[in-house]
Amino acid sequence: MERVLESLTTWMPRQRWYANKAHTPQLALDARWELPSADPDATIAVLLVRDVAGGETVRYQVPVVERPTALTPATVIARTDAGVLVDGPHDPAYARALLAAIAGDAGDGIRGTAVAPIDPDAYRAKVLSGEQSNTSIVYRSDSGALPLICKVFRQVSAGIHPDVELQVALAQHGCRHVAAAAGWIDGEWAAPGEAAQTAALAFAQEFLTGVEDAWRVALRAARSGEPFADEAASMGRAVADVHAHLADAFPGATASEAARDGILAVWERRLAMAVAEVPQLAAHADGIRAVYRRAADTDWPPLQRVHGDLHLGQVIHTPDRGWLLLDFEGEPLRPMPERREVDLSLRDVAGILRSFDYAAGTVQLEDPGLADRAAEWSRTARDAFLAGYAEAVPGPLDEPLLAALVLDKAVYETVYEARNRPTWIEIPLRAVADLSA
Repeated sequence: MERVLESLTTWMPRQRWYANKAHTPQLALDARWELPSADPDATIAVLLVRDVAGGETVRYQVPVVERPTALTPATVIARTDAGVLVDGPHDPAYARALLAAIAGDAGDGIRGTAVAPIDPDAYRAKVLSGEQSNTSIVYRSDSGALPLICKVFRQVSAGIHPDVELQVALAQHGCRHVAAAAGWIDGEWAAPGEAAQTAALAFAQEFLTGVEDAWRVALRAARSGEPFADEAASMGRAVADVHAHLADAFPGATASEAARDGILAVWERRLAMAVAEVPQLAAHADGIRAVYRRAADTDWPPLQRVHGDLHLGQVIHTPDRGWLLLDFEGEPLRPMPERREVDLSLRDVAGILRSFDYAAGTVQLEDPGLADRAAEWSRTARDAFLAGYAEAVPGPLDEPLLAALVLDKAVYETVYEARNRPTWIEIPLRAVADLSA
């Protein structure tokens, strides 16, 4: 296993889902689960590795398949005495075993829960490209079985996973703005010196074909200057409907003084971290805090479960069901227990507003001559979204609170871009400057 960990130390930093690219991984094995293989040439295992690089502990799931030769050379992790070790999601043996595990055919330490019957032999699999935090496998069938997409969680945190928890509950409560859940698997382990822990490893749901996410649709409209007000307004109504179902499905809470202090502390902590990591923010820190103070002085609405990381890339449009929301994991930089706490529903609204600004900012980066038109497009889309959302929620929206949440999101974005896409950092920095002036 030491040889495998050495190979992962070299291989993991090249993967988009590895979070700490500024450091060399320092890995230890917390668990190894075997999955039954229908392919006699393939041995399947799921590795849970603990990385302490940079002083922060992060656990990663690395499914692996060992076989004599790799079916796709680009997925090779290491050479072994038995042949090669490859990244599991790209191997058909693991793809089938994953569905079988959800259906109940799993090894020791892994438990599958199927919401609907699944026949693992009815599907052919393909890895979805372009993801950053997870790896998703799309399953299609020639026999008429429901197309599925199964998200393999690369970063693993103990406890209930919000992506599973919220989407299953919304689907069971009849919300038409989420995809139907198919099932999930949990893994159980006990690291040295720790109690037994359980975490979600993968989640499967219906895969909607022939659709585009709202980011691509909006970006195309922003580039061409096409009106987007009607689409934005209907998206606002869809988000409001999801919030209403979440409020019915999970207990809420009043915004007590302690709860408010907790949220304000998160804003301040995020700002302090961001200023340390993005020095350009220091000039705006006083203005940012002034916006936060104005929000603190208003009457806050009740707290409830929310999406937590809503942006246009998490929304798709279907011809018969309109806008659907995806990926209820919450912000990747927030601790998992924090993502499961009740929060302000306006946080999701702020995420969409920032996403419209990102569409305009992308156009401005590509062609500075279109900056004014793109900015006007963004303003129109944001106003329409807010109008659609307000139609479906009781009472007026708290504007100072929304302004603070939009600004907090922009501060978060500066850190994300500094770490992952430095050439894009101009977009959130410009927003911070405007919002804190």
